[in-house]
Amino acid sequence: MKVLAAMSGGVDSAVAAARAVDAGHEVVGVHLALSRMPGTLRTGSRGCCTIEDSSDAWRACEKLGIPFYTWDFSERFKEDVVDDFVAEYAAGRTPNPCMRCNERIKFAALLEKALALGFDAVCTGHYATVLRNEAGSLELHRAADWAKDQSYVLGVLTAEQLEHSMFPLAETPSKDLVRAEAAERGLSVAAKPDSHDICFIPDGDTRGWLNERIEMTEGDILDTEGNRLGSHPGAQAFTVGQRKGLSIGRPAPDGRPRFVLEVRPKDNTVVVGSKEMLAVDRVTGIRPSWAGAPLAEEATGEWFDCHLQVRAHGDPVPARARVERPGRADTAPDSLVADGPVSDGVLDAASQTHDAGTWVIELFEPLAGVAPGQTAVLYQGTRVLGQSTIDAAFNAARVA
Repeated sequence: MKVLAAMSGGVDSAVAAARAVDAGHEVVGVHLALSRMPGTLRTGSRGCCTIEDSSDAWRACEKLGIPFYTWDFSERFKEDVVDDFVAEYAAGRTPNPCMRCNERIKFAALLEKALALGFDAVCTGHYATVLRNEAGSLELHRAADWAKDQSYVLGVLTAEQLEHSMFPLAETPSKDLVRAEAAERGLSVAAKPDSHDICFIPDGDTRGWLNERIEMTEGDILDTEGNRLGSHPGAQAFTVGQRKGLSIGRPAPDGRPRFVLEVRPKDNTVVVGSKEMLAVDRVTGIRPSWAGAPLAEEATGEWFDCHLQVRAHGDPVPARARVERPGRADTAPDSLVADGPVSDGVLDAASQTHDAGTWVIELFEPLAGVAPGQTAVLYQGTRVLGQSTIDAAFNAARVA
């Protein structure tokens, strides 16, 4: 099989490519240049896609004896990931750029180009498993090492994309074994730190970075009763669940910390309240997609049991979900819109239509700090069912 190995310059992608070579595939390595002006060097584990990463990827391919290319995806990355990130924050939502990168760059633009060039699959260093079920359909599952499992950020993959995806690290029980294997193979990246945080904000100062790209104006910080508690430099720089940086200046009546509950870009206000108010028991999600074949309940609108995960390394929470479509007889009785929003603009957003419908998710256990714009990934056991973008989060006590 002809395989295109996506080489980030890290240890995972290097070992994944090596295993693809060992399996007898015809492997070609490619590094994606995602910035026209990449940083010269990484700072510890911050940042990626730097000149150093490109060099590390080239050295790994040299060691493996496979061809190496660099493809310039910087314009596509800026439009589909960076600009989207800015637009989402400007609208008061909290986006996940890694999801957008996997969806639109690594498993859309890259895979599309790979197939056009005659490759059969794209190989990456993600920790996730692709299995074929009894019906012959492919399913996406968690990796053997749950601590390193990356199935959450791959929840955007479609059935067609899974057909052409290869994850050689899926069954590796620990990252330490991957590093040990890299050392045995003589790969120079064996001890290289993992990259974390947002790759295009390597210094980790998201607020400062956004401040250069979004017009920030001073606004009010309110409590849940609408009382003014202080001011902020710009609502778009805050996210639900945030505690630091509020600078209210006086404690709550009960002396307990306050957290951001809502970001309202329309009137440039931030609403704060107790930690208990962050607890969410219902979520609606728009623009859903299924990772493989959809469940039978997708067509009927019936409830199905599942687990909800809203962060890459967050704990899954037991829940039930269903698909709502405008005009379907089963939509109205269980609609959450009538209960009222917790987040600004929920009613407008929840009324939007989409061919794939809207996911309605009821949690059996409360989940804290869920923000519009985050990605809701649903699981059944280890299987990834699919994902949707969180449109609204509901707190029953606050709605009441």
